[in-house]
Amino acid sequence: MITDWARQALPAMLDDLRALVELETHSSDKAMLIKGLRAIRARSVDLLGPPDEEVLHDGGPYGDILELTYRGTAPGTVLMLSHYDTVWPTGTLAEWPFTVVDGKATGPGVFDMKAGLVQSIWALRGLRELGLPHPSVRFLFNGDEEIGSPASRAHIEAASADALASLVFEASLDGALKTARKGVGLFDLSVTGVEAHAGLDPDAGASAIHALAEIVTTLAGSASRERGTTVNIGLITGGTGRNVAAGHASCGIDVRVTDPSEMGRIDGVFAGLRAADPRVTISVTGEWNRPPMTPNPASQRLFKEAQEVAAGLGWQLDEVSVGGASDGNFISALGRPVLDGMGAVGDGAHARHEHLLVEHIPKRLALTIGLLTALA
Repeated sequence: MITDWARQALPAMLDDLRALVELETHSSDKAMLIKGLRAIRARSVDLLGPPDEEVLHDGGPYGDILELTYRGTAPGTVLMLSHYDTVWPTGTLAEWPFTVVDGKATGPGVFDMKAGLVQSIWALRGLRELGLPHPSVRFLFNGDEEIGSPASRAHIEAASADALASLVFEASLDGALKTARKGVGLFDLSVTGVEAHAGLDPDAGASAIHALAEIVTTLAGSASRERGTTVNIGLITGGTGRNVAAGHASCGIDVRVTDPSEMGRIDGVFAGLRAADPRVTISVTGEWNRPPMTPNPASQRLFKEAQEVAAGLGWQLDEVSVGGASDGNFISALGRPVLDGMGAVGDGAHARHEHLLVEHIPKRLALTIGLLTALA
């Protein structure tokens, strides 16, 4: 019954997905983020009627955060979490339009994660049309996930506080739910040296670039694959000329950790950085953007329930640990039940081959409907 209804809903869902993808919502384009969120609200009301509760949180320079709550037929509330921002700059659509060819839908943001957002709204529509029991549903749409959720984190944590479960509609990994994710630290390191002519007076200089080279080696060596910790120096800048001892250099660092205790160890590495030349100074800014998502008992029970729902629908649901982070990390770190990767099946997040497999949309929708019913 649920699967048949989900298949019938597919054409309308694809229409909604096209409309949403064609509203480009890059994380730094506030005007388009506002326009995109208005469209999401309007379509939610079209499909579900006016919400019983509605709160719009100002995101400042980032995308605003919209919460829509619809009362259910059973006790409790489930948080349905989706971000509407993408990594793709406004104008990308002109050279990469939304298309559906040979069972693949492609376009900027289609996989990460506008398909999941559409799926979440249609799940409640399905529950109502099928007359199935379900808890209240609280949608939270945020427009700053791709840049670390600086405006929405506190609202996500608050919205999940009383939830029976939080479902994150990020894309799946080959259909598997993401029950573990790495934590992320984003840091900027600045080195200040002493400028001097590289030929006329080399000893008077203290090269910030030479010092940074030493530091990069130290940082790269602090990674620990056996502990699940990676350290990537992804950006380097510095110097004013090849014949000048560099007075300044800097780098951007991405750290990923599986074990929460590794955050303290890496903090210690940063605190202990020293240059061989005492005239060189080092400063580090940044923060741990997201804690690791580690399976807690509540989330493990929730996954087992999702597995049983999938089995009842005739297929096997797996779980996986991934290196990327999401807003689900915040909820998991508080010990609350959360499942991530509820969204699309496909590939290519943040890449030009981003796409989803259309045939899987009804299965993911049926899973969401079935899980919400089970939670009732």
